[in-house]
Amino acid sequence: MQIFATLENNIHVEMAITTLEKNGIPKASIYAVPLDNRSEERKLFDSLHNSDGTSLIDIGVALATAFSVFGTSIGFVLAWGPIYWGLIFSLMGFVIGVTIRLFTEKILKKRKRLLKGKHPEVILIIECETTMAALVENILWEHLALGVAKVK
Repeated sequence: MQIFATLENNIHVEMAITTLEKNGIPKASIYAVPLDNRSEERKLFDSLHNSDGTSLIDIGVALATAFSVFGTSIGFVLAWGPIYWGLIFSLMGFVIGVTIRLFTEKILKKRKRLLKGKHPEVILIIECETTMAALVENILWEHLALGVAKVK
């Protein structure tokens, strides 16, 4: 039987391997594969086939609506009239909103990602007898496995 587990690459991986060896799993039956982190930056703009669920225009549309109402109301007093000033203020609000959203996505959230850090993961593949499967699974869960799967 094979047991697959993913763990964060920290001291718990070494402790899990040592505990497995102490409980009768030979070293040759334990295989650890470290996963690489994503090296490229995530794309800011979505495509037709790929979306991250983050909208860049939501604040822009809200500010465009608010600014257009304000521009239309003061446009009754100004020379070009309410329609032109409503459109001008709407465009200004949209540009300000998109700029705010780009700033938060590129600068503020990048800092949070850097502070938070990305922890690489390790896949453990353990070959064992069916009778030892429950013991191996319990050991992996005790050492903070992110996920465990069994294959007969």
